[in-house]
Amino acid sequence: EGQLVESGGGSVQVGGSLRLSCKASGFTFDDTDMGWYRQAAGHACELVATINFDRTSYYTNSVKGRFTISQDNANTVYLQMNNLTPEDTAVYYCATPVVIFDGLNCPLPLRPENGYWGQGTQVNVSS
Repeated sequence: EGQLVESGGGSVQVGGSLRLSCKASGFTFDDTDMGWYRQAAGHACELVATINFDRTSYYTNSVKGRFTISQDNANTVYLQMNNLTPEDTAVYYCATPVVIFDGLNCPLPLRPENGYWGQGTQVNVSS
């Protein structure tokens, strides 16, 4: 059975950087898209960035120019986060395939239509 595992979260000060990793086991990202989501306390889950099977990418406006999603092989995707602000504080999740939704908590419930989700990694940015 497939599984996603995130790592790389932690605590940094404003302006700092972190690189999150998402490693898949039991399947690859070769022919699917993959997304990074985040959920801050008191807020709904938010799609942050996606990378498609053809390596094209998408970013939500608030992270454009600061975050970079990349894939270095068939089963590991990264999120490089630079110039972090307190508003980036959240639990970050990777998931595949990308599911578009609004106003929900992440991770999504374990159902076939919701794909695979990791367990999340906490990012804290302090001023």
